[in-house]
Amino acid sequence: MAIVTRKPRNSSLRFQQYILDKDLTKKSPEKRLIAPLHKTGGRNAYGRITCRHRGGGAKKIYRIIDFNRNIRDVSGVVKAFEYDPNRNLPIALVHYKNGAKTYMLKPEGLMIGNEIISSEGADAKVGNSLPLKSVPIGFFVHNVELIPGHGGKFARSAGTSVQLVGRESGLAVLKMPSGEMRTVDVNNWATIGVLSNADCRNVVIGKAGRVRHAGVRPTVRGMAMNPIDHPHGGGEGRSKSGSHPSTPWGKSCKGVRTRKRKSTAILKRRR
Repeated sequence: MAIVTRKPRNSSLRFQQYILDKDLTKKSPEKRLIAPLHKTGGRNAYGRITCRHRGGGAKKIYRIIDFNRNIRDVSGVVKAFEYDPNRNLPIALVHYKNGAKTYMLKPEGLMIGNEIISSEGADAKVGNSLPLKSVPIGFFVHNVELIPGHGGKFARSAGTSVQLVGRESGLAVLKMPSGEMRTVDVNNWATIGVLSNADCRNVVIGKAGRVRHAGVRPTVRGMAMNPIDHPHGGGEGRSKSGSHPSTPWGKSCKGVRTRKRKSTAILKRRR
């Protein structure tokens, strides 16, 4: 997928960029693999805003992704690549020999017609899913489980991957995208390969409307507010808050560590 710059017909298009989707081969999703997706506007069950700056946006239909890769020891064929509005990379439609159809995240190098399988004895090639105890040391994997049987949790966004560094006493040592080194059970499953569409982070939005289509509302700076509304507010003219950066509720932010307890699974912090 390549990044394309728009022709500067007006000021909003001058620096705007988008990703060319020539690799996508299917426009409409499988009817058996979709579910309704209701907007929350950032509100919880009581109607209170718990996540600010959310609301509006284009309508979306959720595509049911098989993060567990539950169809074991049955080979499948990649039939199509599709756009998914709920994530920043394409998804692949897989037809299995037992008649099942599932969606999976598209890794780099996966092609239409490739045969994939989820099995303990599978070959370590792109798209195959196998437990970490069967993955060769040094390989890059994605969609890695944190707890056996709970489905993939690590490395699920565009361009990300986790490297298997080693194995010792029933634990697999992983190097995370952040540089953190941590251990997980060797019985956790993972998928071979690096996820596609790494160029998505280089896209220039270009205009505010594209952010609103994604369901993101405007953000007001704390310094522009009154003291009653934000700790950074008030003062004569432009003035600093006089304290560390904080949230509207007075909690420190921007660089403050948020982990409460030290985890024995983390061998080396990301910092």
